[in-house]
Amino acid sequence: MTHFTTPLQALIVVDVQQAFVRGEGALPGAARLVDRTADLIARARAAGALVVHVQNDGPAGAGDEPHTAGWELHHPVEAGPTEVAIRKTHDDAFQETSLEGLLAASGVRSLAVCGLMSEMCVQATARTAVELGHRVVLPHDAHATQDIPAEPGISAAVPAATVSRVAAWALGGDTDITTRAADVTFTAVSPAAG
Repeated sequence: MTHFTTPLQALIVVDVQQAFVRGEGALPGAARLVDRTADLIARARAAGALVVHVQNDGPAGAGDEPHTAGWELHHPVEAGPTEVAIRKTHDDAFQETSLEGLLAASGVRSLAVCGLMSEMCVQATARTAVELGHRVVLPHDAHATQDIPAEPGISAAVPAATVSRVAAWALGGDTDITTRAADVTFTAVSPAAG
């Protein structure tokens, strides 16, 4: 785990939607995830950093099917020049969205990624951010996923905490992984041009 003091310019909050953090479908650790992401959002806002809420459009019948209760973002968006919501249909929040242009227009070179699912959308988004030349920080206690069920002949069930750890580890040395979201600091960014 890395410890650092350089403030980041942006926070990307991936898929923290009602279907995954409330009720029967809540992920293991959902309460912790909601607490940590809320704190990150509040501190990024206070610093004037760019806050990007990513909202997944799931397929028909899925918990995050567009315009259903489960699709709604858990954290309210304070829309403005330094806070936006973008929708996506792929794991990677950069694929076929305005995210790359938004970061470039705001001059963002460093960012934190949090949210869910660790091994899918969080990892894919962090990996692309690195490939685009951004410094990426992944707070370990601010991303989560679900347990992987046992598969006869392949493996026993894999606990969600292990899946999250492996997802972060698989990003290699290109990302900074910090143990606590509370250690992440932010700085102001120039608002994106309209």
